Amino acid sequence: MKHLLVTGGAGFIGGHAAHHFLDRGWKVTVFDNLARIGSDVTLEWLRSHPAQDRFHFVQGDVRDFDAVAPLVAQADAVLHAAGQTAVTTSVVDPRDDFEINALGTFNVLEGLRLSKRPDHNPVLLYTSTNKVYGGMEDTGVVLRDNHYGYADLPHGVPESQPLDFHSPYGCSKGSADQYVRDYARIYGLNTTVFRQSCIYGTWQFGTEDQGWLAHFTIAAVLDLPLTIYGDGMQVRDALYITDLVAAFEAAFDHPQIVAGQVFNMGGGPHRSISLLDLIDQLNTLRGRPMQVRYADWRPGDQRVFIADTRKAHQQLGWTAQVSVQDGVRRLYDWVAANRDTITSVRTRVK
Repeated sequence: MKHLLVTGGAGFIGGHAAHHFLDRGWKVTVFDNLARIGSDVTLEWLRSHPAQDRFHFVQGDVRDFDAVAPLVAQADAVLHAAGQTAVTTSVVDPRDDFEINALGTFNVLEGLRLSKRPDHNPVLLYTSTNKVYGGMEDTGVVLRDNHYGYADLPHGVPESQPLDFHSPYGCSKGSADQYVRDYARIYGLNTTVFRQSCIYGTWQFGTEDQGWLAHFTIAAVLDLPLTIYGDGMQVRDALYITDLVAAFEAAFDHPQIVAGQVFNMGGGPHRSISLLDLIDQLNTLRGRPMQVRYADWRPGDQRVFIADTRKAHQQLGWTAQVSVQDGVRRLYDWVAANRDTITSVRTRVK
């Protein structure tokens, strides 16, 4: 029986991954400090899974090497999804951001390196971010039919795009990104980086600073006012959570292929959506217009980001399956069915 360790396993991405691999018959250990609002709710969802004999929860922090390293040594595969996830939070407290994202990842990697033996070299997947590419100010952006797009990147941003860390968050995630990649080259570990774009889906308690698509959807269901920073024509490629988890599984199944590799992971050009497009779809689902106001652009906000996912398709045989329209409807229906829980979670947001 394969054994998966998920750091940050009570978060949105980690929770879905843990649930998926329990469904697949794996033993799953979730390691989480439960600091993020809503993580206790996700943990209860995981604890309701029928396979409780294969599920184990450990409360701890990736900044504590002595806590996380023994768990890494016991796992056949590691999904490192723990992290500080908001740019704005990193600006307010850059030290905390660094210690969670950079030092925390280093601790996981060191746990892996020190436990390596001929019969133990698990795949480690790191959930990085497209923010490592920075503002991409030198990339041509055009406006077509009220949508921003790239002038010369028809398939989106490839993994060869130069790195340019902006914000403390970009620096901490970017540092961790490069450590993960280099530990494959220097120490022969099966470490892999997924630079993720807009990931969304059920069990996502999105806020204004992180998880914008879920944040918009929650506002639509709960009839809350919504602020758009900029003109609303910003475009992102949206990847539904089950498609991301399918990519995780493909990577775990091909350790020799993914070792030392970086994959841009998003919806690609065919699953791109503007903020205004999303509001239009939510208005249709609601049956009435949302309460929307506009404010100035926020520093560093990209007018467009679309990931080129051809490498994942070519090397892993992976292709996204869920359309944005279907994914948004799934999320909308889940929020509507769980509005009391979501309202309760929101009351705890500072």
